[in-house]
Amino acid sequence: MIVLYEHPLSPYAQKLKIALREKDVPFETRLPGGIGTGQTEGEFATYSPRGEVPLLIHDETPIFDSTIILEYIEEVWPSPALLPSDAKTRAKVRMIEEVMDTHVEAITWGLGELFFFDRATENLRLQMLTTAQAQSKDYFSWLEAQLGSNAWFNGQGFGWGDLAVIPYLNGLAGFDITPANGSRLADWFERVNDRKSVLETEKESRASIEGMSGVGDAIKAGLFKRQYRDHRLEWMIKTGGMDIVLEGIRADNIRFTDTFKA
Repeated sequence: MIVLYEHPLSPYAQKLKIALREKDVPFETRLPGGIGTGQTEGEFATYSPRGEVPLLIHDETPIFDSTIILEYIEEVWPSPALLPSDAKTRAKVRMIEEVMDTHVEAITWGLGELFFFDRATENLRLQMLTTAQAQSKDYFSWLEAQLGSNAWFNGQGFGWGDLAVIPYLNGLAGFDITPANGSRLADWFERVNDRKSVLETEKESRASIEGMSGVGDAIKAGLFKRQYRDHRLEWMIKTGGMDIVLEGIRADNIRFTDTFKA
């Protein structure tokens, strides 16, 4: 039995669901109780010491961290292969995944803070959005260079590099930030979103947004404490949101990663 603790909006979880669906591996998804509060409990809290999704449990073996889970999926269910066959291209798609999971995730997460969780005044929100748009344009250029003349980031077939990119580009598209029309990246973006595994995963993500009305008020009431980990904190500060961080600390409605407890 495979259980995936996740939230449909999490790009880290999305890439795992795409991988499992590409390999036709059945799995059950669960939403952790208390997700986003910093006060999770039960099996999830026991096995996910950072209190973050995703967490995979396979035959009573718990695994956290999306990259480690993705590697586990590839090793346990090797067909169809998602990693390229040669070492150089494997390194390339792993570097792409790292960039998306840190630098680009920070942008999509930060925009969520501004627009879903109502962290900023209107003027500051628009200023930070403008900066985020410029940052995204730079990453789009970088991604287009990684794609080159290939149909996929993996080369000639869909794989690891592609599933590592698409959750984040779909996240940016939710804020009307998309690759330039006519670009190779825009063509890839359209084709990858036609894949069944991606369509299903993105449908779940969009459905979850409908239940997010009022979350800004929940933040102000202290019911949510969003986790400002490393790259997210860096993005918020460098993009002009220092006051957001300081206010969150004063109001006790942001959190940082706690120490691990056995």
